[in-house]
Amino acid sequence: MTALRRAARALRTLAVVAVAGLALTACAGLPLTGTVQGGRSVGEQLPGPDFLRLPDRPQPGATPEEIVDGFLRAGAGPVSDWARAREFLAPALRDTWDPTAGVIIEPTGTTRTPVAVGENAVEVAVAPTATVDATGVYEPATGGTPPLRFELLQQEDGEWRISQAPDGIVLDRDSFVTAFDRYTLAFFDPSWRFLVPDERWFPTTNAPTRIAAALIEGSPAEWLAGSVVSAFPDSVALSPTAVPVSAGEAQVSLNEAALTVEQLTLDRMQTQLDESLASAGVSQVQMRVGSSDVDAGIVPVRSTRVAAQPLVVTADERFGFLTGDELEPVPGLSDALAQAAPVEDLQLSPDRAFAAVRFATDASVGRVDADGDVQVFDERPGLLAPTIDPFGYVWSVPATSPTALRAIVPSGVIEIAGAWPGAATISAMALSRDGTRMAAAVTAGGRTTLSVAGVLRDGDGVPSGLGDPAVLGDLDGPVSSVAWLDDSSVAALVDAGTEPRLREQVVGGEGTESAAPAGADTLAGGNSASTLRVHTDQGGLFIRRGANWTQTAEGITVLATQQGSPR
Repeated sequence: MTALRRAARALRTLAVVAVAGLALTACAGLPLTGTVQGGRSVGEQLPGPDFLRLPDRPQPGATPEEIVDGFLRAGAGPVSDWARAREFLAPALRDTWDPTAGVIIEPTGTTRTPVAVGENAVEVAVAPTATVDATGVYEPATGGTPPLRFELLQQEDGEWRISQAPDGIVLDRDSFVTAFDRYTLAFFDPSWRFLVPDERWFPTTNAPTRIAAALIEGSPAEWLAGSVVSAFPDSVALSPTAVPVSAGEAQVSLNEAALTVEQLTLDRMQTQLDESLASAGVSQVQMRVGSSDVDAGIVPVRSTRVAAQPLVVTADERFGFLTGDELEPVPGLSDALAQAAPVEDLQLSPDRAFAAVRFATDASVGRVDADGDVQVFDERPGLLAPTIDPFGYVWSVPATSPTALRAIVPSGVIEIAGAWPGAATISAMALSRDGTRMAAAVTAGGRTTLSVAGVLRDGDGVPSGLGDPAVLGDLDGPVSSVAWLDDSSVAALVDAGTEPRLREQVVGGEGTESAAPAGADTLAGGNSASTLRVHTDQGGLFIRRGANWTQTAEGITVLATQQGSPR
């Protein structure tokens, strides 16, 4: 959510503006399961559009199997509302088939084999890696998938045409990333202090209209809905729906209900629209009612950026920000930590007034304040490294009791309801810097996943529970560390024997795995995926340079994480 990101989005939007239209509305008739496979790297640019794609028409004398095969291929050609695909349909189905119901995404190069299952029925097996629903929510696919079933009728001219078909389209990954892109809907946290991203996948044509409609008239993703709020009242809607863009300025027309909205709410609406449409390359947004402009400004929000320098504890027990060979102490805290017991994990609060720590001597979790006060909060056995939210709570949980999650402040302990239901163990966790989402590596039924759950809070930031988790992807080994790379991406360090692996995952998008440095044991995110740092069990500190890892320091006992910066 930076100027650089907006510029990059703008350039990408110019590159894809000529792609033919696709739409997503209600999802029906699509199986939503299959195997998980790696996608593009976090932050990787999507390929450009295939401007020349034009699916073949039905061929004279084609068999039912050939008609179904041609129909599925024509799903990649959305020109004139999939006019070419509709040529494969019987007249009664042409106007009712809904290609915008959702997308099944298959691996690149997938070969489909339609199989006759009766005189006039054909089935096609699909093995999706992911699906996108009608609202643009991306979900990795897991488990088995029933085949797609088509029924056909022979027309008066003797040609076969499809009389029944599931709504939606089937695309391989290359076709999908040509026609769709990832955009951000911006919501607020319940305290109205932070903007929270909700990643969606929409066709690249008319993206501003799709984004505005999803933001104004839609809802947050189901797993996130209880953890964010929107300034748009239910009574406010787009009128008309189209959002034209000229010279980078989007005109968002609202119904007359917007005239009764108070100024602070209007300003928050403007802020959400500005941030959301920036992901489609829009540089300015003007809300309108009828022919009149709506006077609204931008409300201030808290930044989630962190200092660029790594935060470390050295072998001689000094604590601070490392620049080259120089260590800049954190006022108050560096001295306080030098006087406290040694720590094996440390996370710094956004205001740098305290640190949440796991002590090396007994693995208890506590807090060290800049004024020198040291408190032990949690002495349960097997505690994970703690994590901090922006409201001053330290979160702690035992590895073997994922449901026993606690949020702790000096004045008391809150038992967090609904934490990781059904999970047997949890191996690492990390709160997003806006405090709305908890990412964790959890194991249930023998399956280890990287999952995320929304944090339930009141308007004052007091937490009460976690929402139902969403699985981001499967992990093929024990996990030693989880970290947020930025506001929309997380990473997990997977211990794959002698070759540790790094899983990077967009929350609401694709993920990928790559090799991590030998002996890697801790991750610390920065302000983008490229600033991720890795600590090893030999005291090395590494940063990624292109496809390689470069050691930048040695003699580091703890790689600390930051949860923001002072205002």
